[in-house]
Amino acid sequence: MRLRVEFTTEPFDLDEAPAHALVAREVIETAGLDAVDVGPFGNTAEGGADRVLTAVDALLRKTLEAGATRVSLQVNVVDDGIGEGGR
Repeated sequence: MRLRVEFTTEPFDLDEAPAHALVAREVIETAGLDAVDVGPFGNTAEGGADRVLTAVDALLRKTLEAGATRVSLQVNVVDDGIGEGGR
Protein backbone atom coordinates (compact mmCIF):
# COMPACT_ATOMS: atom_id res chain seq x y z
CA MET A 1 0.00 0.00 0.00
CA ARG A 2 1.23 3.49 -0.86
CA LEU A 3 0.44 6.42 1.44
CA ARG A 4 0.69 10.21 1.30
CA VAL A 5 1.25 12.19 4.49
CA GLU A 6 0.51 15.91 4.73
CA PHE A 7 1.47 17.78 7.89
CA THR A 8 2.17 21.09 9.58
CA THR A 9 3.79 21.91 12.90
CA GLU A 10 3.03 24.88 15.10
CA PRO A 11 3.68 27.49 16.36
CA PHE A 12 4.48 29.28 13.10
CA ASP A 13 7.27 31.79 12.75
CA LEU A 14 7.44 33.51 9.37
CA ASP A 15 10.78 35.19 10.10
CA GLU A 16 12.80 32.12 11.01
CA ALA A 17 12.04 28.39 10.90
CA PRO A 18 11.52 27.15 14.48
CA ALA A 19 13.45 24.15 15.78
CA HIS A 20 10.44 21.83 15.48
CA ALA A 21 10.04 22.72 11.79
CA LEU A 22 13.71 21.96 11.10
CA VAL A 23 13.36 18.64 12.92
CA ALA A 24 10.26 17.79 10.88
CA ARG A 25 12.12 18.55 7.65
CA GLU A 26 15.04 16.34 8.68
CA VAL A 27 12.77 13.44 9.65
CA ILE A 28 10.90 13.51 6.35
CA GLU A 29 13.94 14.09 4.15
CA THR A 30 15.85 11.18 5.70
CA ALA A 31 12.95 8.70 5.85
CA GLY A 32 13.47 7.33 2.34
CA LEU A 33 10.12 8.65 1.11
CA ASP A 34 9.19 9.78 -2.41
CA ALA A 35 7.72 13.04 -3.67
CA VAL A 36 8.88 15.02 -0.63
CA ASP A 37 7.70 18.63 -0.70
CA VAL A 38 8.66 20.72 2.33
CA GLY A 39 7.34 24.27 2.53
CA PRO A 40 6.58 27.02 5.04
CA PHE A 41 2.84 26.28 5.28
CA GLY A 42 2.61 22.56 4.67
CA ASN A 43 4.61 19.48 3.87
CA THR A 44 3.87 16.33 1.92
CA ALA A 45 5.61 13.04 1.21
CA GLU A 46 4.66 9.68 -0.25
CA GLY A 47 5.94 6.17 0.13
CA GLY A 48 5.20 2.63 1.15
CA ALA A 49 2.98 2.21 4.19
CA ASP A 50 5.74 0.96 6.50
CA ARG A 51 8.07 3.86 5.69
CA VAL A 52 5.34 6.48 5.96
CA LEU A 53 4.02 5.15 9.27
CA THR A 54 7.54 4.91 10.70
CA ALA A 55 8.22 8.48 9.57
CA VAL A 56 4.95 9.71 11.13
CA ASP A 57 5.89 8.11 14.45
CA ALA A 58 9.31 9.78 14.39
CA LEU A 59 7.80 13.06 13.21
CA LEU A 60 5.37 13.23 16.12
CA ARG A 61 7.88 12.22 18.77
CA LYS A 62 10.73 14.43 17.59
CA THR A 63 8.77 17.58 16.74
CA LEU A 64 6.96 17.55 20.07
CA GLU A 65 10.30 17.10 21.84
CA ALA A 66 11.65 20.04 19.82
CA GLY A 67 8.89 22.39 20.98
CA ALA A 68 5.93 21.92 18.66
CA THR A 69 2.68 22.66 20.45
CA ARG A 70 0.51 21.24 17.67
CA VAL A 71 1.07 18.81 14.82
CA SER A 72 -1.69 18.52 12.24
CA LEU A 73 -1.49 15.63 9.84
CA GLN A 74 -3.46 13.71 7.32
CA VAL A 75 -2.62 10.31 5.86
CA ASN A 76 -4.25 9.14 2.62
CA VAL A 77 -4.04 5.91 0.67
CA VAL A 78 -2.65 6.84 -2.75
CA ASP A 79 -2.62 3.36 -4.27
CA ASP A 80 -4.16 0.40 -2.54
CA GLY A 81 -2.86 -2.11 -5.11
CA ILE A 82 -6.35 -3.27 -6.06
CA GLY A 83 -6.36 -1.54 -9.46
CA GLU A 84 -9.00 0.42 -11.31
CA GLY A 85 -11.60 -2.33 -11.29
CA GLY A 86 -11.18 -2.99 -7.57
CA ARG A 87 -13.73 -2.70 -4.79
